[in-house]
Amino acid sequence: MPEETTAEPTGETAGAAGKTGAAPSRRSLLGWGGAGLALGAAAAGGAAAALRTGDDARPAAATGDAVPFHGAHQAGIATAVQDRLHFAAFDVTTTDRDALVKLLREWTAAAARMTAGREVGTGAIGDNAELPPDDTGEALGLKPSRLTLTFGVGPGLFEKDGKDRFGLKSRRPPALIDLPAFPGDNLDAARSGGDLCVQACADDPQVAVHAIRNLARIAMGRAAVRWSQLGFGKTSSTTPDAQTPRNMMGFKDGTRNISGTDDAALAKHVWVSEKDGPAWMAGGSYLVARRIRMHIETWDRTSLKEQEDIFGRDKAEGAPVGLRRERDEPNLKAMLPDAHVRLAHPDSNSGATILRRGYSFTDGTDGLGRLDAGLFFLAYQRDVRDGFVPVQTRLARKDSLNEYIQHVGSAVFAVPPGVRDKDDWWGKALFA
Repeated sequence: MPEETTAEPTGETAGAAGKTGAAPSRRSLLGWGGAGLALGAAAAGGAAAALRTGDDARPAAATGDAVPFHGAHQAGIATAVQDRLHFAAFDVTTTDRDALVKLLREWTAAAARMTAGREVGTGAIGDNAELPPDDTGEALGLKPSRLTLTFGVGPGLFEKDGKDRFGLKSRRPPALIDLPAFPGDNLDAARSGGDLCVQACADDPQVAVHAIRNLARIAMGRAAVRWSQLGFGKTSSTTPDAQTPRNMMGFKDGTRNISGTDDAALAKHVWVSEKDGPAWMAGGSYLVARRIRMHIETWDRTSLKEQEDIFGRDKAEGAPVGLRRERDEPNLKAMLPDAHVRLAHPDSNSGATILRRGYSFTDGTDGLGRLDAGLFFLAYQRDVRDGFVPVQTRLARKDSLNEYIQHVGSAVFAVPPGVRDKDDWWGKALFA
């Protein structure tokens, strides 16, 4: 969705950006195997000692950009959008509150190390060859690649099947709603929901995959991956001075995204304030994740004029109907009544504005010769009830783009504030 504040695959939302420019990705393929491992000195005899980890160990990469892990807000929201994504939703399998707290502490420690380009625990080359290493090793020798790890909690952590699982039911934020059913939804339960989530973004796909893989391994016996999604080709930029990216339909996406340096817009539309409540969410945000399948074979047989009418922008420049430049203020009334930009624009939604960090995806075929491809939509906002819900309600009812897309996965999470220091951890204030 190319611009304003949308919940669909163009760029109609408000987004945030950091100050660091994107580094080029060094891989085009993602995988768990060893084909792309960069083990560096570990391949040579006697090199194990040089890779020992711990507080006095060298980073896994001696150079490369790293995004600070600690801060008032979690990284990966108002950070400049990276090239690659690995998103994972987890089901908590333990019933022991103390075990869950221990997991979150361990996750936080591992996340702090990985975002700095360091190995998890005692590293990929441990002291005891008879034991599995603490780190899986596929990121050895790679740069931090601006890795960010963003953590959230879903409604099921507070209550599931009528049970107050961890004594947290009374602490569920009012804004953490169960999303309503929207017209046209065809949601797959196996690709929806989740008690916890981690969004891993990086400029190197192997770095992002390594992060989720290690967190999943640490969680074994206490939480398990419910579903995950790989993404490429960011579909919304949080740096408006940079070139606007294009989505799988070939249109520019994210023209009107909030800038990550626009503190006033972030405070108004993205960050939860102290007066919003509850106190443990102050400085956090709310995340809606939607897997949006695009019927690209049908789209590819649609005339250019119809494509441009559907979006309300031209395909070459991204200019609104009747105008010349991408960032010219659109004349909504000059667009068709069901044009995507017109329906998604804040002026059509009482000012509703969300921060988008979506990615394109292709996941093989659907068994009928069609690509399983589309947009993995990620939207951060101060309150889901004032952001995603009203915008998506309008789009689902009227948007002409609906002929070419379908929402097939959905989840919503409360994203706590940032980890302040080494004594803090993901969700600490929730469990206080």
